[in-house]
Amino acid sequence: MIPNTSEPKLEEKSREELLGIIQALLGKIRELEEKLQIRGMLTTSKNSSQPPSRDFKSDTPKKRRRHKKVGAKGGHEKAERPLVEKPNKVIEVWVDRCEKCQVNLLDQVPVRTLRRQVTELPEMGPVVIETRQHEVRCPCCGELQRGKLPQGLEAGRQFGPRLEALVTNLHHEHHLGFERICQVSEEIFGITLSKGGAVSIVEWAGKAAEHEAEAIGEQVRQGKVIGSDETGARVQGLNWWEWVFVSGESEYHAIVPNRGQAVIETFMRECQAEVWVCDCWKAQLNAPADEYQICLSHQIRNLQGLIDRRPRLLWAQELQALFRKAIHLGKRRWQLTQAGFERQVAIIEQRLQQLLKRSFQGLGANLLKRYRRYRASLFVFLHRSDVPAHNNACERALRPSVIHRKVMGSFRSDWGAQGYAALATVLNTAKRHNQSTFQKLVLLMGLPVLPFLEATA
Repeated sequence: MIPNTSEPKLEEKSREELLGIIQALLGKIRELEEKLQIRGMLTTSKNSSQPPSRDFKSDTPKKRRRHKKVGAKGGHEKAERPLVEKPNKVIEVWVDRCEKCQVNLLDQVPVRTLRRQVTELPEMGPVVIETRQHEVRCPCCGELQRGKLPQGLEAGRQFGPRLEALVTNLHHEHHLGFERICQVSEEIFGITLSKGGAVSIVEWAGKAAEHEAEAIGEQVRQGKVIGSDETGARVQGLNWWEWVFVSGESEYHAIVPNRGQAVIETFMRECQAEVWVCDCWKAQLNAPADEYQICLSHQIRNLQGLIDRRPRLLWAQELQALFRKAIHLGKRRWQLTQAGFERQVAIIEQRLQQLLKRSFQGLGANLLKRYRRYRASLFVFLHRSDVPAHNNACERALRPSVIHRKVMGSFRSDWGAQGYAALATVLNTAKRHNQSTFQKLVLLMGLPVLPFLEATA
């Protein structure tokens, strides 16, 4: 750098002027340090809403254990596979003679019996039920009469409900493509299935789930506390959005072309919730509800991102600690007396008020502005035991859909997207009630076919 000859030399400056120059240089150094720290900071799932799958993964391989210890860890009970009380086959293994002295031991009473079980699958193959519909011409009028097919074996039906449920389960729950479903059907079950046949089964399953999905949607919109969230979806190569609405033990999914407030209004119709749980997306904060609970888990991550980029800002650290304290207090609600709990809530509310009165400029000022604006939506869960402090229920509800999107890619038709949403509504709600998704699909697919086999046996 070429020195500026027009400036007087440092030795010619007064003490006050030198101190001023030093203060300006120190301020510039701090500013440059903060810029370098921000540029070098990695955005992770711990300091933002980025999913953990996008976090930086180190290439350093993990060290392998040389000797894996067998048995339970210290302080843990040994876990063993439970024995089936009524096995299909029992093989008695007696001791015929002593290996040492060759004495006959068949007449001796066993000291103890060691039980071990081997679980196996039988050879699986399809059960084919054929209908032979006879036609007879009436000798009186000459009309050709045809025998009526029993319900469940209607004309045009090629697959039974259990097979249809299996194909739908493999595609929807286990994210298998239609080509792989056909391969599994051929190699494991001995069923020749075309991709077109698999597609028609899944299409029929989506239509069969629509009626029950609408009933579940009505249950959700009538709930007092409703949570919502959305994630991206691809339909025919275009960007759509999958919305989920959760209330109690029910959840409703919808895949639509937009992410705006109109989606919520269309779903809610004339209903209005008492509390809406969501993140800070504007469309959700305008949902028809009396109050709103902002997800504090999102806010803790956002504050962590601010702390990583501006570590000297104590306001972010104190507010993050306060949010965590509030969540912990909500979990301990039933361990405290009513008066003690209300006293702790008052302390937290007062502390929040003090933190929101502070003022600063630069990075993080947007968060301060946000919390001042939505002050009434931060601690609603402390005043209502039926309101969660986070939106994790909706996050968990959308996780299988995100996996399906990553594995399968884009929906190739509108009916595929709508069918997937209807099935997600019915099956995920069944999971919340500890019901089997496979059995739920069997019930959706119509009357069972196997009783016809038993009737003719």
